[in-house]
Amino acid sequence: MMRVCVVGCGAVGSLFAAHLGTLDDVEVWAYDVVEEHVAAISRSGLRLTGRAELVATVNARTQASEIPPCEFGIVATKSMYTAEAIAAAAPIFADGAVCSVQNGVGNEELIAEHVPRVMRGTTFPAGRVTAPGVVQMDTAGDTWIGPFEDKPASMAEVEALADAMTRGGMPTKALADARGAQWTKLIFNAASNPLGALTGLTQGRLCELGATRSLISGIVAEGVAVAESLGITLDSDPAALVDHSAKVAYDHRASMLQDALAHRRTEIEALNGGIVRFGSENGVPTPLNQALLALIVGMEMAWTSQPEGGH
Repeated sequence: MMRVCVVGCGAVGSLFAAHLGTLDDVEVWAYDVVEEHVAAISRSGLRLTGRAELVATVNARTQASEIPPCEFGIVATKSMYTAEAIAAAAPIFADGAVCSVQNGVGNEELIAEHVPRVMRGTTFPAGRVTAPGVVQMDTAGDTWIGPFEDKPASMAEVEALADAMTRGGMPTKALADARGAQWTKLIFNAASNPLGALTGLTQGRLCELGATRSLISGIVAEGVAVAESLGITLDSDPAALVDHSAKVAYDHRASMLQDALAHRRTEIEALNGGIVRFGSENGVPTPLNQALLALIVGMEMAWTSQPEGGH
């Protein structure tokens, strides 16, 4: 019996936990700090709606100390909570391999500070929590995982986790080098998520408007140039993925737009901020990504510093 713990059982984490929870040979645990969500999962199971309709048994806890040792971990928190979450969950994976399926770059380095073996990963399925214990799966897609270069899990571990994910209904490819897949998703997200957050437009409507679609092309070009400077070969064209997403997820509100509407912190530092950081280190100009980073940071500041009744 394989034992897997999902760290961060929000929208994406719930997709993995629920699908893995349908397997007879996998015992699924989840660590999340949202008490209402955990209580509902413990009481009635984890329910998915939309692109997947199922209810799975998941052992959810708000205290990591109540979770037994696990062979595998899947970290699915928002990037700004990675350090805190993995520090709390580290004892679960004292002899385990932990995979990040988070947006952006930099999460694996934080995870590697606390666990012995790490996997780099990226995933395209997306959704949203619609009620405690209930997650709507808005889009499907593939997941790619591979050893994290600085503190790698073995390929046998990568393949075992990928096999379980795939059998559970989340198609996953085991790669010796997952950087190309990760950077493709990073550039895709950096080109569309901030624009959605700033304009309020869904994926489809962003591409319908000529001005925003043209801006997307410029943002993608900067990200591609940075990836090339790092010696990373992308596995597909991020701009083409944006256009594909506009068709298959026309009305989908990207995660950063959902955060903006709720006045929550965004993952801008791990997305456009990551492209800007690596661009600066390698002498690649990234003015459009820098502009988006500044605008989103400013928007977040406005939520917390605007005087009551101010304009």
